[in-house]
Amino acid sequence: MMTVTTARLTRTLSAEHRARLMSLAHEVDFASGIRLFSEGGRADHFWIIQYGTVALDMRVPGRRPLAFETLGSGELLGWSWLFPPHVWQFGAATTGPVRAHEFDAEAVRRMCADDPAMGHAVALWVGGVLSRRLQAARSRLLDLYAPYGSGSRG
Repeated sequence: MMTVTTARLTRTLSAEHRARLMSLAHEVDFASGIRLFSEGGRADHFWIIQYGTVALDMRVPGRRPLAFETLGSGELLGWSWLFPPHVWQFGAATTGPVRAHEFDAEAVRRMCADDPAMGHAVALWVGGVLSRRLQAARSRLLDLYAPYGSGSRG
């Protein structure tokens, strides 16, 4: 059985729920420069990065995709798989070789539907990740495009 002991995952999922989630995982390897998904694509998998880095990006009209966050070891890659219509809200590409645990989103959603306590725990875990990612995207956009001093954090 594969185990994942990242701080965020262990704070949110019990040992039993982690073990059940990890029972659905398989290891995958990606070379550097691989586009894992693009905005608007079907979100049918997600990953927990074992090692390597992945850049999250978003489309900006008239520009190349804007990288706003880099994910590394122990981090969840992908949250759009949990929320209908299951379409990627951001894009992601490897910035070096990556090894990750890959999950079939439909199988995890089914497991969560069959066990409401697990579903609640997974929703809190993914929701926390979603909140942090949206804040990172907002901060990055303010850094790049807002006039100096115009962003407020209150």
